[in-house]
Order: sequence, then structure tokens, then C-alpha cells
Amino acid sequence: MPEQSTRQGLVVDVLFGFAVFAVVAIAVGADVGGEGNQALGYVMALLLGALMLLRRQAPVTVLLVTCVLVVGNYVIGLPTIGLAIPMAGALYSAAEAGRTEWAAGSSITLLVVSTLARLGQGQDVAYLLGYELASTVAVMGAAIALGDGTGQRREGARQRERIAVLDAQARDAEAAELLARERTRIARDLHDAVGHHLSVVSLHASVAAEALEEDEVDLPTARDELAHVTQASREGLRDLRSTVRALREPGAEVEPIAGLAHLEGLVESVRDAGLMVRVSGSAGEGLTALVDATAYRVIQEALTNTLRHARARRATVLLERDGDELVVTVADDGRTMETPVREGSGLTGMRERVRMAEGTVVFDTAPTGGFRVGVRLPVGGGV
Repeated sequence: MPEQSTRQGLVVDVLFGFAVFAVVAIAVGADVGGEGNQALGYVMALLLGALMLLRRQAPVTVLLVTCVLVVGNYVIGLPTIGLAIPMAGALYSAAEAGRTEWAAGSSITLLVVSTLARLGQGQDVAYLLGYELASTVAVMGAAIALGDGTGQRREGARQRERIAVLDAQARDAEAAELLARERTRIARDLHDAVGHHLSVVSLHASVAAEALEEDEVDLPTARDELAHVTQASREGLRDLRSTVRALREPGAEVEPIAGLAHLEGLVESVRDAGLMVRVSGSAGEGLTALVDATAYRVIQEALTNTLRHARARRATVLLERDGDELVVTVADDGRTMETPVREGSGLTGMRERVRMAEGTVVFDTAPTGGFRVGVRLPVGGGV
């Protein structure tokens, strides 16, 4: 495509140059003064036409050289060719290239010098100022205006092309950002949901293994623990299938598993794993889906961390309303976390979730000496 455009531009320049040569050559052939050297006049016409081949690469240079040639034409006494005809092509080219001020300045300079010189030679003032000057100004002005208009339209087209490219880049960047956000959301869901169930499975499996390794095998305890393993595995698979279904079928209905309505089932699974959990307070009404899911995931991740790392026996979950905010506090009586807290993927994911819901989260030491997670979520935050 660029090669074709270059070829078309060359053809236009050749035709333009030929037109300038032809018009000036006709003026030389007419030889109004009757005293000039026509042979040199045709050479001048050829030079003026040849300059049009360089008008795109060096429009100002072509304009200045044309001015010099036109002035030289009169200085050495060549056939009269006027100002407007030989200058029109150069003026148009300069204005088209965005050098309108050069075109206007050079044309005004030539008109002033030419008019003063001819007045000094005693030419008829009425004819010079009333007819020839007016027509010359009209032709030069038209050439500049036409070139400037063409350049403006071409620049406008280039601007529209650049805007279209920038729009496409912006859309691509937005799509990439949405994809990154979706990947992060999926990573959080998998970590919070599947990770929780795997932690429960690991704990129950360990208890079952201990029951089977004792001197007196405790089969009832092993069966109960393996039953919990089976239940937690099924729930983990359900959550995993739900996430995979959402990836494969973006428009498909996904079972809502993250919400405070499922808090009791979550707490029961943690209790079955050996951690005593007490839930108090209420979230109240009017929660958005995002706040509801965020509160649930915060509690899930906090209790999962307690099972994994805290070596705690008890944990408390407190839900309360403070004005237009939902306050969620999860604390345990396990070992105190180091300060400042080193955040892994779980705590980082928790912080990201809370930020998306326009809330705040604090990790600190609980009054019982263990670890505490405190979250404040605006009731109307998110969607």
C-alpha cells in the first residue's frame, strides 16, 4: 500500500510539473514584450516545471528557488512570464505542506518588489495597480488557499487515522486489563474456595491416619473422619466445577456459593475439622452482592488460615453494623503472628477483595493473643 501511494504521488508531481512547464512555455512563446531570448525562456520553463518533482521533499526550498528564478527571469531580460503563473505551483506546494506563512511571505515580498520596480520604470499606474496587481494577487491567493485547504484535509485524515489507531490500542489495553482482572478473580476464588476444602480434607485425613495407626485401631473415629474427607472433597469439587463452568460458558448460570447465607455450612465444616467457632451478631439487610460475597470470603480465608497456621482451639466471628458499614471481625486464640504481617496469597487476595468493595482491612493481634482480621465494608459498596 505505501509503495502504491508513493507511485501515485510521483505521477501527480510529474503531471503538476508538466502543467507548470506548459503554462510558462506558452507565456514564453507568446513573448508579450517581444525582446526576450525565447530559447533561454524555455529552459526557464523547464527548470520551473522540474522543481515540482521536489515539492514534497523540500517545499520551502522549491518556493525560494522559484522566487529566485522568477526574479532572475526579469533581471536577465527573458520573455515576460508574469508572477502568478510560475509562482502558483510553488505557492500551492508550500501551503499544502503546512508552510503557509512562507508562501504568504514570499508572495507579498515578490509583489512589493515587482510593483515598485515596474512603477520605477514608468509603467501605467492604473493598469498596473487596477488590473494586473489585482489579478496576480487573486491567482496567488487562490493557489495558497487551495494548497492550505488540501493540506488541512490531508492532516485531518491523518489525525482520524491516528485516533482510530489509539482507539484500537485503548480497546486492546482495556480488554487486556479486564482479562487480567478476571484471571485475578478466578485465582482468588480457587484459592479461597478450593483451598479451604483442601485444608479441611488434610486435617481430617491426618486425624483418620492417627486413628488407624494407634495400638488399638479406632475404626469409628477413622470412619467419621473419612466421611468428613468425602464431604469436603465433594464440596471442593462442586466449587471447582462451578468455576470451570463459568470459564467455559461465560453466559451460563453459576451456582452462588459465596455469600453469608452459606456461612453456617462453612462454620460447620471448620468445626468438624476440630476448631471451635462461635458466630455472633448479624450482617443486617441491604447488602449488595459484592459486599455479601466479600464478607463470606473474608471469613472463609481467615478461618482457613487459622486451621492451617494458628494452632488455635477457638475462633470467633463477629458481624455487626456500624452506620453504613458492615464490620466483620475474625479472631482466634492461636499463636501470635509476626509483626509486620508477611502477606501470602491468601491475605493478599483478601486485601484485594476488600479494596474492590471499597472497604478497609486490618491484620493485627487479637485480645486472646492470637491473630485477628478486621474488615469494614460500605453496605452499598460495589454492585
